[in-house]
Amino acid sequence: MTTRVEALQHVLATNPAFALDHVEVRGVPWRVYRNAPASMRAVLESTAEFGDRPFLVYEGERWSFAEHLRTVTGLAARWHGLGVGKGDRVAIAMRNYPEWVMAFWAAQAIGAVVVPLNAWWTADELAYGIRDATPSLVVADGERAEVIAGLDGLGADVPAGRIVAVRARRALPADAVAWADELAAIEPDAALPDVDIAPDDDCTIMYTSGTTGAPKGAVASQRNHLTNLCNTELNGAVGAAMAGVDLPPDLKPADLPQTSMLQTFPFFHIGGLSGLYVGTAFGAKVSLMYKWDTAEAADIIQREQVTAASMVPTLLRKLLDHAEAHDLQFETLSGMGSGGAPVPADLIRTIEHHFDRRVSPGNGYGLTETTSAIVVNSGTEYFEHPDSVGRCVPGADLRIVAPETGTDAGPGVVGELWFRGPNVVRGYWCKPDATAAAFTDGWFHTGDLGYVDEDGLVYVVDRLKDVIIRGGENVYCAEVETVLFEHAAVADVAVIGLPHRSLGEEVTAVVERHAGVTVSAADLQSHVAGRLAGFKVPSRVFFADEPLPRTATGKVLKRDLRDRYSAAPTAPTVPTRGTT
Repeated sequence: MTTRVEALQHVLATNPAFALDHVEVRGVPWRVYRNAPASMRAVLESTAEFGDRPFLVYEGERWSFAEHLRTVTGLAARWHGLGVGKGDRVAIAMRNYPEWVMAFWAAQAIGAVVVPLNAWWTADELAYGIRDATPSLVVADGERAEVIAGLDGLGADVPAGRIVAVRARRALPADAVAWADELAAIEPDAALPDVDIAPDDDCTIMYTSGTTGAPKGAVASQRNHLTNLCNTELNGAVGAAMAGVDLPPDLKPADLPQTSMLQTFPFFHIGGLSGLYVGTAFGAKVSLMYKWDTAEAADIIQREQVTAASMVPTLLRKLLDHAEAHDLQFETLSGMGSGGAPVPADLIRTIEHHFDRRVSPGNGYGLTETTSAIVVNSGTEYFEHPDSVGRCVPGADLRIVAPETGTDAGPGVVGELWFRGPNVVRGYWCKPDATAAAFTDGWFHTGDLGYVDEDGLVYVVDRLKDVIIRGGENVYCAEVETVLFEHAAVADVAVIGLPHRSLGEEVTAVVERHAGVTVSAADLQSHVAGRLAGFKVPSRVFFADEPLPRTATGKVLKRDLRDRYSAAPTAPTVPTRGTT
């Protein structure tokens, strides 16, 4: 069987569609795809070849590619006529409605910079994002349009009449116009405005989660997103090569059978935005959900003959548990991806065993600042190395840097992951100090700790700031969580460090049990002690009666857990093997 490395080398050597050129951008050397689309607008224009193929599916509503392109063209012409031009910001604040997709592409068609605002944000957080990005236009669902229009002092940041409200259930605020009215104002024979968009023009400003401070807007270029798109296409070609199939260089997505995607990541997250434009570019049918419901997701997969679904690990676990309980095989499904948070190895084993390797797992490690996946693991190699995030994409460079010295760590040695390449954004919007702190000569400091093994596989062991130092020993929370997830009673878990008088910190597990299952702290401590050194065994175990607090993208809010449990009475420490 052809290995992934051999297949990648073969595709890069034989398929000119993935030829790489050496260029210098802002003084930083990059390897870029020679034949990448010229802009995101060019991607939109290419969708004309999909015609009446179904594109967007939301509950009982459906849009074809042709209907989508007509709507987007009209909106782009209208907004451009209203004065929204290249480089202006267009903020989008809404759930994953079909209108999100249309607003995104209309803004891209005129060279505007899309600013996705977190739909979970409070009024104060929305105000922060709008004041920071100063958009010329805001497109929001009814709930958020009402909040934004009611925010004091935003009139100077969002000109009157430039708040477009989608699916409003109540009377519109005075400063908002209805989406339906925008569509009614479209000229029937509208054409896309003539706009010159270059590869290194700004494309999006995406805000980081802000779990450790005020959100920062990562500024991604057209090339950043187009590189991600090409990496996804390359990954498909490599998978085909591993199966003994060489895809011709001139193959167009319209020549292939249509794929069907279930979109669960929110579009304001880089994983969700990637799914949006990848699905668009490849001519996929994209099914959307108002909010996550496990039974509904399973029904959509079967009803819409979904071939690929991606979601955060917690939702993937729920879906796999549901499939096991109801003996669902999801016959059309060929790929299941996960990301947004560390993916426990047992999830990949579950995919392997439940589907007998028929469904290929996928994991894209990346951050907002790396424009989605910069390291990829999928297919057979993921089954063989479920604890690895995979290999760097071809245009990316990786350094493992010792946090204490700032020098490169040796092979197999844990250090901070730094990346450079055409995936990496230019910095943070209007935050030069934050940019200088996170970027060094084009290298982005991820804040993640990891290492590269002798075969070139990348492993992420924890967040730099999420390491527990217990009596001088480093304990990586993710490692302990992985072991706890393998216990049958554990539905969800987070490992945190709590203050300890003599040890500095003690390892603490917060566990959500499966419904109706009983397990003791001692049982879980014994389970961990059988797999890990004694100093890594949680000395305190708390059982949560409700789901662990998470961000919209699936990351556990450990700061909240520390605040909640640091004041809890100290429980007796259970002796464990090798404890010091």
